[in-house]
Amino acid sequence: MPSGLIVTGASRGIGAAIARLAAGRGYKVCVNYVRDEQAASAVVTDIQAAGGSAIAVQADVGSEADIMRLFDTVEAEIGPLCGLVNNAGVTGPIGSFIDAESAILRKVFDINVLGSFICAREAVRRFPAGKNGVIVNLSSVAATTGAPDEYIHYAASKAAIDAFTLGLAREVADRGIRVNAVAPGSSLTDIHATAGEPDRPARVKNRIPMKRLAYPNEIAEAVLWLLSDAASYVTGAVLRVSGGF
Repeated sequence: MPSGLIVTGASRGIGAAIARLAAGRGYKVCVNYVRDEQAASAVVTDIQAAGGSAIAVQADVGSEADIMRLFDTVEAEIGPLCGLVNNAGVTGPIGSFIDAESAILRKVFDINVLGSFICAREAVRRFPAGKNGVIVNLSSVAATTGAPDEYIHYAASKAAIDAFTLGLAREVADRGIRVNAVAPGSSLTDIHATAGEPDRPARVKNRIPMKRLAYPNEIAEAVLWLLSDAASYVTGAVLRVSGGF
């Protein structure tokens, strides 16, 4: 049976969709957020109103101290972990790589890469002995396209996640721990506005063979499948959920 699950960056977008869907399937969910307490509380309220179990915990996954506090809080309030979804991530502004500021590059790698690494390390350390733990990392199709003229640094951070997923999966497989990734294509979330181009969905949709962007719940379904026993023999995989792109 499912038990404790941390979803980082779960106050909005794909993370919120994952948290809601997971709670509906019996997980006790930690809705992690960094700034928007109101949005995180709304996700928790939705989950509880539907009969599920959830808490909201503020923590910046770009900070190791915050990550340690996040895991300690979840263990104290929810109990033992069975899963982690490394969803939190940032792109930085859209534009040419030569215009990218060093502070943005560091922030992208601190959150997308080091944050995911440290969260995964803590999950592996804390999964109960003899129990099967599952980690799902959020990658991106940008890892294989390179995202030229948009956010090469973000693409590189997600390529690091792909390599990390495979390496960690092989390292912990004999402990009964599975590690996979989901690589979404462009999705209908506010990440585009945050990156400085709210109209990006209209600009990029015709590149996609299915001629539309993903809805967050479509990405969440893939994540929940990888978390579930239905994917019990799947580890080290990067599942592309991209409308054919």
